[in-house]
Amino acid sequence: MSQIALVTGAGQGLGQHFCAGLLRAGYRVVVTDIKLEAAQACATQLDPGGEHTLALQLDAGCKADFENGLAQVLERFGALHVVVNNAAVTKTTPLMQISPEEFDAVVGLNLRSVFLGCQVLGAYMAETGYGRIINMASLAGQNGGTATGAHYAASKGGIVTLTKIFAKEFAAHGVTVNAIAPGPIDSTAVRAAIPPERLAGLLANIPVQRLGDADFLADLIVQLARPEAYFTTGATWDVNGGLFMR
Repeated sequence: MSQIALVTGAGQGLGQHFCAGLLRAGYRVVVTDIKLEAAQACATQLDPGGEHTLALQLDAGCKADFENGLAQVLERFGALHVVVNNAAVTKTTPLMQISPEEFDAVVGLNLRSVFLGCQVLGAYMAETGYGRIINMASLAGQNGGTATGAHYAASKGGIVTLTKIFAKEFAAHGVTVNAIAPGPIDSTAVRAAIPPERLAGLLANIPVQRLGDADFLADLIVQLARPEAYFTTGATWDVNGGLFMR
């Protein structure tokens, strides 16, 4: 039986690439998004017959949605093996203009979504004795951000820490928890955040002088999701063109 993977925030952008990569690798994929129509559109585009996908409405900031989503996945496919916590909100508001409400909204969703995804879905995996969780962090959480807002950067730094915490919690139960920290990727989100007139300057500051490839991120997710990846947990994988080296 094919393994089952669930991706949050998959109705657009990188989430679609991740779903496509998992499908190519032979997974059945649960496409989730806060907007059901977006999840359905993605699933239909990637799997017109609907045999290998399930589209669900899932607010990644709501614990009940994760619980209900898990129940629907088990009803349809009978198991869940891989979770990609990708849902996030990106804001580029200048530091001194960020309101307390906007700060709470960005940090709250970005951190809460990973916390709940790991807590609810990770608990199920730990009970079954197997699972792979991949959390989407960011270069911004490592270097403080450049084109993104401080609240976004802070939330992504928190995801790196949550990844280590849950990795320790689940390590003895066959569940690995890792993070990926991309730099600027050739995606709609990056191009929306960076005006065309600033793009040349951004590329000049990247050591490899190119934007990252979204499909490569999907391939990395597939590698971390493999059963053979059991010895890799609590790690943050850097994909940033040399912008942050350690």
